[in-house]
Amino acid sequence: MIEFEIISDIIGAETIASGTGVHIRKYLQKIYGKGRWKKMKGFAKVKMDTDQIFDAEIHWFEAHGIGRKDFKIKRFL
Repeated sequence: MIEFEIISDIIGAETIASGTGVHIRKYLQKIYGKGRWKKMKGFAKVKMDTDQIFDAEIHWFEAHGIGRKDFKIKRFL
């Protein structure tokens, strides 16, 4: 698994799935708790574990009162 840290604000955040459209909703509820889960995407600068810095498109899940969880890099820009 790729280790990285988000070092800038996430820009252009948008919802790409919500409610029953979030396919791993049951997993998210089991691990983090019940909530109105949404799959989101946006762009940010990320610092890799090798100290390299890239612009990347990132995806994550979030729910009100729980926060942002399970970040992943979809592509480097």
